[in-house]
Amino acid sequence: MANACIVSDPNIMMGKPVVAGTRITVELILEKLSASETIEQILDSHPTLTREGIQAAIKYAVDVLRSDVILPIGA
Repeated sequence: MANACIVSDPNIMMGKPVVAGTRITVELILEKLSASETIEQILDSHPTLTREGIQAAIKYAVDVLRSDVILPIGA
């Protein structure tokens, strides 16, 4: 699950995974995408972010979810 574009440092954004060289969290990118923002809109809002950074954030989220054990929630 190594991804050099995504880093975690306890001194940056409380250790949340961020795009390397920025303070932009994977969480923020996913929130913006889920709110129907386009990649172009996100890039316009965050000039230090790259298209590759957004793609790395999505891949990171997929890898994290793939490695988790999901337990069913009782109804």
